[in-house]
Amino acid sequence: MDCSTQYLPYEKTGYFSKIVQDYLQQHENLKPFYLHDTNINGVQSAMNVRDLHPVNRKVLVEELTEQYQGIAVTTQVQQHIQDLLLPNAYTITTAHQPNIFTGPLYFIYKIIHTIRLAAELGEHYPDKKFIPVYYMGSEDADLDELGFVNIGGEKLVWNTTQTGAVGRMKVDKAFISLIHSIAGQVGVLPFGNELTQLFSTCYTMGKTIQQATLELVNALFGSFGLVVLVPDNARLKSLFVPVIEKELTQQFSQQIVAITIGQLQENYKVQAAGRPINLFYLIDDKRERIEYNNGVYEVVALNIQFTKDAILQELQLHPERFSPNVILRGAFQETILPNIIFVGGGGELAYWLELKNVFEAAGVAYPILLLRNSFAILSSKIAAKQAALALTDEELFLPTHQLVKEYVTSHSDKDLSLAIELDNLTQFYSKLKQKAGLVDASLNEHIQALETNAIKKIKALETKIRRAEKRKFATAEHQIQVLKENLFPGNSLQERQDNFALFYSHYGSSIIECIYQSSKGLNPAFGLIKLHQ
Repeated sequence: MDCSTQYLPYEKTGYFSKIVQDYLQQHENLKPFYLHDTNINGVQSAMNVRDLHPVNRKVLVEELTEQYQGIAVTTQVQQHIQDLLLPNAYTITTAHQPNIFTGPLYFIYKIIHTIRLAAELGEHYPDKKFIPVYYMGSEDADLDELGFVNIGGEKLVWNTTQTGAVGRMKVDKAFISLIHSIAGQVGVLPFGNELTQLFSTCYTMGKTIQQATLELVNALFGSFGLVVLVPDNARLKSLFVPVIEKELTQQFSQQIVAITIGQLQENYKVQAAGRPINLFYLIDDKRERIEYNNGVYEVVALNIQFTKDAILQELQLHPERFSPNVILRGAFQETILPNIIFVGGGGELAYWLELKNVFEAAGVAYPILLLRNSFAILSSKIAAKQAALALTDEELFLPTHQLVKEYVTSHSDKDLSLAIELDNLTQFYSKLKQKAGLVDASLNEHIQALETNAIKKIKALETKIRRAEKRKFATAEHQIQVLKENLFPGNSLQERQDNFALFYSHYGSSIIECIYQSSKGLNPAFGLIKLHQ
């Protein structure tokens, strides 16, 4: 399979927020909220800052080695894990929750971007090592967000009664039935059975979702040397104890974030406001907020209370029971990894821009923030439709009704506009007002009403003319609708809706190689990947 990729600036798509667009353009409004530029000079700056904040590489490597026990690991992954012991080794990290079956396509794009960037930096700095890492947000408890997958326009939902951190949930009969449903959809495709066998091997009865996701991501990307880190781990959490203790006793993060949000709100909408204590209590199948009321620490949902001494003792004995929320999660990540670049989506970058001062107060290195690559994949049939309709890449991002209207207008041999007639009508009524005004100025109000009514009727006639001509283009309109629904299902980006399963089932691992070759490192873009067979 061959593929070609055309790129569009993000601002041309209409799908990215003002804060993201301004960040990409290094707008003055945002410069106080990040530390490093997204260029090679910024990379050097990030390495310099990282060197001032060393991490416990020994614990990291020991826990990664333990985590990979019993899993088939490539030589590249083994080497990368050992390289993490070296002082000249840095990580390039992306993070995401363990969506079942990898969830939407952008899960794949984030990881591949991270891999590609690490490879490019390795070429630029041959005396250093850059290791791509997928940091698994397995402590997220939002099953409604993580427990479904869209394949071929069908939403498959994991109907389980389990609660708490999704990563700790276990594959059950309801989950296995989803694999059977996927097999029914993709089994007839060239690589469909290969994919469902991979799912069946990784997601076995009783295995945790975080373990299954580790194995699946390793199977897909181990050949690239990607290291997967599951941070739901007592020894790794112990490295973050000083920051957790500071949050419990000083409740420092919300105070800082509140100031930053106030500054950001002068120009942007913000999303992550945080709480007085930005920590959850994580135990067994429960992940509930820790609150501080009247000198007592409470986990209200579990009816648990701690004095200050008791909760600090709990932290020392069981650091794994303390789970950072969105405000502190990044600080934990950067505490345990020698990281210099965080690759994230638009929403992630928006809330990371709130956190620079939180990192500083926590004594944690703040990385480069890099917007991940975005893609839309056009199968050979869809690419052929675009070519047959002679639509430009930019036109694909227009709303369907506007695209159809412009297509009809540009391809019709009739003049469908009544703009000249409307202009003549306006001039006619203007003269009428002048003439009647000489007799009785009060007649102008009546004439204005006649004009308004006439213009309304002429515009309605223009709409009917366009509709009549549009009916002659019914086939083209249908093709445009098919094209749009394929690339923008539910009027959203394909990458936010569709899973990779159908593409993999059609093309096998070559689709991953194609995405890799289409990925850009420090200069991300929105790519239209067009497949050729």
